[in-house]
Amino acid sequence: MAFHNDEAVLDIGDKPKFGQWVGLSIQHLFAMFGSTVLVPILVGLDPSIALFSSGVGTLMYILITRGKIPAYMGSSFSFITIMQALMKGAGYPAIAQGTIAVGVVYLIVALIVARSGSAWIDRALPPVVVGPIVMVIGLSLAGTAATDATMRTISATKSVYDLRYFAIAMITLASVIIYNMYLKKFISLLPILLGIITGYLVALLFGIVDLTPVQQAAWFDLPKFEIPFISYQPQVYWGAILSMAPIAFVTMTEHMGHIMVLNKLTKRDFFKDPGLNHTLAGDGTASIIAGLVGGPPVTSYGENIGVLAMTKVHSIYVLGGAGFFAILFAFIGKLSALIRSIPSPVIGGISFLLFGVIASNGLRVLIDNKVNFDQKRNLMIASTILVIGIGNASLQFSGYQFSGLALATVIGIFLNFVLPEHAANEEEAEKNDLI
Repeated sequence: MAFHNDEAVLDIGDKPKFGQWVGLSIQHLFAMFGSTVLVPILVGLDPSIALFSSGVGTLMYILITRGKIPAYMGSSFSFITIMQALMKGAGYPAIAQGTIAVGVVYLIVALIVARSGSAWIDRALPPVVVGPIVMVIGLSLAGTAATDATMRTISATKSVYDLRYFAIAMITLASVIIYNMYLKKFISLLPILLGIITGYLVALLFGIVDLTPVQQAAWFDLPKFEIPFISYQPQVYWGAILSMAPIAFVTMTEHMGHIMVLNKLTKRDFFKDPGLNHTLAGDGTASIIAGLVGGPPVTSYGENIGVLAMTKVHSIYVLGGAGFFAILFAFIGKLSALIRSIPSPVIGGISFLLFGVIASNGLRVLIDNKVNFDQKRNLMIASTILVIGIGNASLQFSGYQFSGLALATVIGIFLNFVLPEHAANEEEAEKNDLI
């Protein structure tokens, strides 16, 4: 007899009644909504495409994991810095290739895991490497958040400081902090969405929101798909591939962390059934699909775990319904226009906290795993990753560019493999202490 978690309101295989199903699915999507659309807004992509690709990605993930894991696929924040740089250069076609490359890396690792297990991943990506890389992802975006929160664009080449922008950003930031600290029950899972709404209303009062595009938009509108050979003629963008593909190893560690939490929450072992190879393949396939339609890379979401824990609704049918409604909402033209009308100081205010939380999560990895920085090996690895990554010391050769984040990741992994456990003078000190 199949296991059933009686502590859940709806366990993984339980199907809710239709009316309840619709309500729970939309509720779950709202919890994912803020973060999912924030990534394309920051990068300059169509938010409706991000909704579409997250919905399709979620349904594909459920299919590949055989309907056994309640997970939602949303836009990944780990690639924002690289995607912003690529968008200013070659545009979305380069991002698409990088996104597809990320998915392919996942699939390759899934095949390796299926044959040889996953112990080697822990060896390649210990906490002393993962923690600083996650910190770099957040801190390297700090300048973007500050610019959004203070600078008003006058022309393509000129921006000026605007005190109204800073005021809106601070009010938005304060609202998100208040929502995080004082709200309870399900609504406490929507601080980003509520913060965007609050900031948007304040921006309306300050008169910096243009609602004309929203009024002119059709209720039904096709998302602006970016499909190779139809929307553009693809070519090989090695710089995009080399910059984005290595970051896949970082998001894999986050993915496995989410699976561990889901194991405890649902009282199952997803590493065994359906297996880590299936979970990685589902994540990778979702990113490949996103790259083929015009979306950013997608990944499993921590917010998803929060909703599952709060509501105790673990039903795969509810998750599938959330994916379906994400696809449906992508075709509502006025919704897409409304998202695009969110002014930059609102995004800047949200980003102050969001990017800081990402960096703090990297710090938490180091603390939780008790990484010892009295040990020179750990200090050398973390210091190198932080400065190369935050400083964006990119490697450029033959027209290709290897981003600072990707370079920091590769160098961090390399140092982890080649540096001895203890420096020579540390070993000498230990011997003297023994004597």
